[in-house]
Order: sequence, then structure tokens, then C-alpha cells
Amino acid sequence: MYLTRHETNAGSRWALDGVYLPKGFKLEFLLGMEKTAVFDLLAAMKGGGGETAVDPLLPPIEPTQEVWASGVTYLRSRQARQAESSVADVYERVYDAKRPELFFKALGWRVVGSGQPLRIRRDSRWNVPEPEMTLVVNALGQIVGYCAGNDMSSRSIEGENPLYLPQAKTYRGSCGLGAGLLLGETLPLTQMPIQLEIERSNAAVFAGQTNSDQMKRTPAELADWLGRELDFPQGVFLMTGTGLVPDESFTLQVGDVMRVTVGEMVLENQVEG
Repeated sequence: MYLTRHETNAGSRWALDGVYLPKGFKLEFLLGMEKTAVFDLLAAMKGGGGETAVDPLLPPIEPTQEVWASGVTYLRSRQARQAESSVADVYERVYDAKRPELFFKALGWRVVGSGQPLRIRRDSRWNVPEPEMTLVVNALGQIVGYCAGNDMSSRSIEGENPLYLPQAKTYRGSCGLGAGLLLGETLPLTQMPIQLEIERSNAAVFAGQTNSDQMKRTPAELADWLGRELDFPQGVFLMTGTGLVPDESFTLQVGDVMRVTVGEMVLENQVEG
């Protein structure tokens, strides 16, 4: 089941498999339900003969919902963080620890959708995209779907001091989700192909691929840790970390086009300064 959010003349509106849902439908209401009820409701709404969704896409998240993120969940991410930081042992400890690194990324109203610009910080000399499988989690901590995510990162800022992580990760135009949400009772979350392509002046400057089977922690484990002492009555989005990090010689430039592919989901954004 594929959910998309669109900008219409009457405001934002959700669609299921390309057909508009009733005007009052809200994702936050859906994710407040138990997992089985989520799919029962969507199945009942499917094929209702509604209008075809042709309006422009919006980020597939409600303005008041939250996006959280995970760090150092792949070996490649640990290596990259060690390379950028003068306190590399911090990342070694996080990678090997029982408790994962989890941090707040964005509220829904700050999230950028596919086709909209993402930004690099003007006070950072080293900036990279981070392609991530992003979990859609209901109020009970159950994973009901996923989308493609781009956890933009200012590596020079985090590398200067790990305590600068909120500034390196959370700023205007730093979080991309899209293009829609793929929901399902059974999804191959532990075998998910993840790709990143970056174009500059219509030429490829980076391309890489990994798989979620390279994650040290399972998606369910990350969702469980996030919900241990936090409540998300409207559901929550959880980025699961990146296994694709360009080397130290690469930094994003204004005008670059980033394409993140996670399973069947594609998120494409141009870089703004």
C-alpha cells in the first residue's frame, strides 16, 4: 500500500495507491492505531472510487509529527565518523555499545519532500547527504512501513566536537523524506537495498549502494529503543543510519542533485545554499 501526500487547492490531502482518500484522513490518526487495525482501515478505504491524485507531492508526513534518527549503525558510518573526528573513540564506543545513538532530527513542518530543495549549512565547509531507510512507526512502536530519507549532515561541525551534533544535523532544509510511504504487514526491512547517486552539472560525481543487512542493529531494535522512554501518540519516523558516506575529499555543492533509492522508494532533491 502506497501513501502519498499532495498539495491541492483545498489544502493537503492523502492518497492511497494514487487515489485520494477522504478529505478528513490524517496520517497521525492512522498511526495512532494498532498495526492490524492500520491495514484493516486502509484495506476498507482502498478502491473506493475516489479522484485520481495528480496534484504536486508534499512531504509524506503531518506537520506535527516527529522525525528521529539513528547514528553509527553501519560499519562504514563508524569509519567515516572516526575519520572526521579528533575523538574517534566516541564512535567506536557507540558502534559497539548495547544502547544505540538516537537523536531528534525534525518536526514534520520542517521536512522536505521529493523534488524540493535540501540545504547545506553556510557555516560548514564539509557537507554530505546520508541516504537512509526511514521507518514509519505507530504509537505502539510497531513498524508499519518505510520511505526513503536523506539525513543531511555537516561533517566539519560534528567532527569539531560531537556535542555539536544538533547543529550538524538539525537545521533548515536538513531532512528529506519521500516520495511516499510504502506500508505493509511484512516488509523486507533487513534486506533492503539502498542507493545514493549525486550529479553535478549533469555528470555523476558519486554513486554507491549498500543493504540494510549491513546494519549492526535491526530496525525493530532501533524502534524499541526509541520508544522506551518516549511516547509518540501520532506515530514517528525513524531514520536508521547510513552505510553510504562519500570519502573525505567530497563535499556537496549548490546545484548538486541527490537521488536516494531505498527499496522501491525514490527521493530526489537539489542542493541549495
